[in-house]
Amino acid sequence: MVTAPNLQTVVNGVNVDNLFTTIEAVKTTPSIARFKFRVQNRWEGCARNRSVVNEFQGVGQKITRERSFVLFADEPTVLLGQDSAANPVEHLLHALASCLTTSMVYHAAARGIHIQEVESSFEGDIDLHGFLDLDPTVRNGYQGIRVNFKLKADVPDDKLQEIVELGTGHSPVFDSLTQGVPVTVKAGRL
Repeated sequence: MVTAPNLQTVVNGVNVDNLFTTIEAVKTTPSIARFKFRVQNRWEGCARNRSVVNEFQGVGQKITRERSFVLFADEPTVLLGQDSAANPVEHLLHALASCLTTSMVYHAAARGIHIQEVESSFEGDIDLHGFLDLDPTVRNGYQGIRVNFKLKADVPDDKLQEIVELGTGHSPVFDSLTQGVPVTVKAGRL
């Protein structure tokens, strides 16, 4: 007996059948939607840091990846680093870029919108007067971030902004940056 192959609906590289199965599973068991991500960081001297990403909590269990991901951060030489890696605020722009893009692509796929290409540029403004403690009225972080998306998709030009808003409307990183998130910090001895 010959059976039909298991054909899956894939839009934008996203298995939409699995996406909707996940959505239904979360509707049925809301507790599986809670995730906790972790990063372990170690200072390597001067401005260089090394972070390792592996375990996280999700779908009601601890998940260990087959391999760890290692992320490095440094500062450019003009900021007294060795310029061996992107700096932390560049990592933040990368996190925002990748999260907005992924959110946009997934939500477009769920709506049957085919995206062929996405390019984006991100730039942010920081004034060192805050970081250097020279002016208490200047914030330490970004004072503004500008994002520009260019898309090739199966929609008219006047709908491109709506596709981008699928990203801004659903991105966890965008939400964390624009709505704020409580951060608790405590210290102990090694």
